[in-house]
Amino acid sequence: MYYIGIDLGGTNIAAGITDENGNIICKDSVPTGREREYGDIIKDMAMLSLALVKKSQIAMEDIKGIGIGAPGTPDTRNGILLYANNLKFKNVPMRTEMQKYIDLPVFIENDANCAALAESVAGAASDVENSITITLGTGIGGGIVIGRKVYSGFNGAAAEVGHISIVMDGKQCTCGRKGCWEAYGSAEALIEQAREAAKENPCSLVNELVDGDLSKVNAKIPFDAARHGDETAKKVVDRYIRYVAEGLTNLINVFTPQVVVIGGGISKEGEYLLKPLREHIYRDVYAKDVPQTELRIAKLGNDAGIVGAAMLGANTTGS
Repeated sequence: MYYIGIDLGGTNIAAGITDENGNIICKDSVPTGREREYGDIIKDMAMLSLALVKKSQIAMEDIKGIGIGAPGTPDTRNGILLYANNLKFKNVPMRTEMQKYIDLPVFIENDANCAALAESVAGAASDVENSITITLGTGIGGGIVIGRKVYSGFNGAAAEVGHISIVMDGKQCTCGRKGCWEAYGSAEALIEQAREAAKENPCSLVNELVDGDLSKVNAKIPFDAARHGDETAKKVVDRYIRYVAEGLTNLINVFTPQVVVIGGGISKEGEYLLKPLREHIYRDVYAKDVPQTELRIAKLGNDAGIVGAAMLGANTTGS
């Protein structure tokens, strides 16, 4: 059996065909053109899917479903994308629109939940039943998998983990609340923290690595400078890791998953990130005299959205 997975992003539509184990047979992408009407965008999703079927030479009757991972809040039961801010989608009938072009069951889910499902089925958490995947990017995305099924709450809006509070009345978050984990632990937050520190400390290696142009600071720069012994960068990275650990400790206290998977560009720091995270978490977590949650780096990278969306068909009954 085969499944089509579509990762609908603000910049690109990525799609692929996978087998029932989440192995990608073929994949491709096209620009989203998010300023367009939703009907045009969904038509492109369908045409890309049909092109992949033709390219793969897989018979349509062997494809059992289409999964769509989208930003925002889905109504998974009715196949409607209720709200997606960066696409300006509101109450979009994704399933009905897709089925105008392809007569297959269509499933939708939040894109972060799809990434979590992908890591559970075919990635870093494939050997456990319960896991949480977080992505440290522009924001903090997250997905919760319980018994190898995505937990999305009664209304499809669960697992907005970036918006748990770690500092009461803290920094303003883009969601309207103050003190959110995302405002302190995202890659964007780290960049802001590094820029502020470098501005206050002109002799910092951070300034040298960007030739004095702080607009060039990315999330890798402070880690690189810290590894070279720069004290300013070390303080920035240490504080940032503590912020990440605070949110992870909260999640572990609530869910105690067997594994927490960390994705996003910052995850490429590997053990330089994981080792201090473990130290903070295992010191602060409530339940200490029990087996502890394991931290792992995500394996699937940019393919997670495709794989997770495809696996919606393999993990969901009904259409």
